[in-house]
Amino acid sequence: MLETSARLLRLLSLLQARRDWSGAELAERLGVAPRTVRRDVDRLRNLGYPVLADAGVAGYRLGAGASLPPLLLDDDEAVAVAMGLRTAAGGSITGIEETSVRALAKVEAVLPSRLRHRVNALQAATVALANAGPTADPGTLTAIAASIRDSLRLRFDYRTHDGTVSVRTAEPHRLVHTGRRWYLVGWDVERADWRTYRVDRLTPRTPTGPRFTPRELPDISGFTSRAISTSAYRYQARFTLHVSVETAAERISPTTGALEPVDEHSCTLRAGSNSLDELAIYVTTMGFPFHVHEPPELVEHVRTLAARLRAAVEDPGQLQA
Repeated sequence: MLETSARLLRLLSLLQARRDWSGAELAERLGVAPRTVRRDVDRLRNLGYPVLADAGVAGYRLGAGASLPPLLLDDDEAVAVAMGLRTAAGGSITGIEETSVRALAKVEAVLPSRLRHRVNALQAATVALANAGPTADPGTLTAIAASIRDSLRLRFDYRTHDGTVSVRTAEPHRLVHTGRRWYLVGWDVERADWRTYRVDRLTPRTPTGPRFTPRELPDISGFTSRAISTSAYRYQARFTLHVSVETAAERISPTTGALEPVDEHSCTLRAGSNSLDELAIYVTTMGFPFHVHEPPELVEHVRTLAARLRAAVEDPGQLQA
């Protein structure tokens, strides 16, 4: 009986870890015959777990039921859930604070003492700064996540930075959290190109669909960094910083500039702004030696600023001579 119970828990853990499993895969993981897998699946169904079988295929997946069945979490997952709920309880997602507190109380009530110590240590060492900017609606986040999971096209109303609202259709691929804002990375159907969308400016339309075949993703971190720090602005600058990319990354956030290594002693910085002065001051105050390449307007502007600053520290008598 103990062996069967342990096997059922292992089977449940596998079904919760991935959306689809073939019967042969489950049998191999559990070290049993496919017929034993079928019997164990029936046992889980009798316990209230909605295990679905795909028609014509010896495959299984855990579906949604009338009520939420117990979840099995390993140690790292339990710590991650507890920390995530503590963060959400602090107000990082609009309207979910109270719900997060209730869920957190349930999770922490059953945490083993060793895991509770890990969570408390992480919490004690973490300081969260209040986010005064726009926050994401939890319903919007879950709707996007569901469309990503099921590979369903998403139609939504989108408000740009100038307040213009338009209807967009996208194939959603990833949600990206920068620490301040949530972004959706998706393939814009009308523009036939990858785009990023701020989730706080997005309102999903229903129904979703049709299904799409997921595309090969660009480098998500680099693409998102360039999109939100450079591409959206009037001036898009390129600099060479004469320090390693690791050193530059200590001072430059992915939300303000995109870094690419050149060699072990230099890297490329791409940043954007609607102001040439802002770009010049931004790169100068980094404290790194640099060279500006583009746009041409910025190159000329930096020359003008350099001459003006040089004149500001020269002896007035020399200027009159």
